[in-house]
Amino acid sequence: MRLKPQAGVTLIEILIAVSLLSLLSVGVLVAMRIALNTMDKTDQHLVRNRRVSNSAKLIENEFAGMIVTRADWRPSPDVVNSLPFLQFEAETMRFVTSYSLQESFRGRAQIAAMQVIPGDRNIGVRLIVNETPYTGAAQAGLMVTGVARNPASGLATTLFMPVLPGAQSFVLADRLAYCRFSYLEPRPEPPFRVWRSDWIRSDIMPLGVRIEMAPLEKTLSEVHVTTVTVPVHINRDLVGLYADGY
Repeated sequence: MRLKPQAGVTLIEILIAVSLLSLLSVGVLVAMRIALNTMDKTDQHLVRNRRVSNSAKLIENEFAGMIVTRADWRPSPDVVNSLPFLQFEAETMRFVTSYSLQESFRGRAQIAAMQVIPGDRNIGVRLIVNETPYTGAAQAGLMVTGVARNPASGLATTLFMPVLPGAQSFVLADRLAYCRFSYLEPRPEPPFRVWRSDWIRSDIMPLGVRIEMAPLEKTLSEVHVTTVTVPVHINRDLVGLYADGY
């Protein structure tokens, strides 16, 4: 078959084809980039919502496994005082629990220390928890710095070392406008139960614990943290945990 001498493509046609292919490739890459960014934002959104929804459950589990135990505090090498190992303050809580973040209720007992700290760049606050494997009253006594006489009950209030954030700290809630703890105190007269932030009763346990939280920013598309209220099922008299008159 004889070819015509005019058969073939011109340089202009090649340039147009290459230009069209380039535009098509750019469009595909832009679409892929937008899709990947959307998927990443959606994944981060789901992770934040899941963390918020799980934080309340983690707090409830921590208190569900609460154990009342002693701390052997040594004011001097030859003196040992047994004190209740419980800390209930407005922004700090410390107690022993059978629940752990890594092993749930299947692991060994842990010392859970909850603390309210400033948020990233000092914007808002966050709630963290430090877990330390519990080995006994002697180890718990190392966290005690002293005792102070409680005028309400005549017993001593245990003073603890501060809870410091670190690499092992787990963030239970972040980007909070505020976070504070309050404790339900039973009373013999009306209203019979009162929430208070300064737990001064060193002879009994609170009936419940409330962690009040509010998000720093409210958006309609996200799940926000809310106040968590958990009952304390331990009704043990703490007077028996004090030794030597404490």
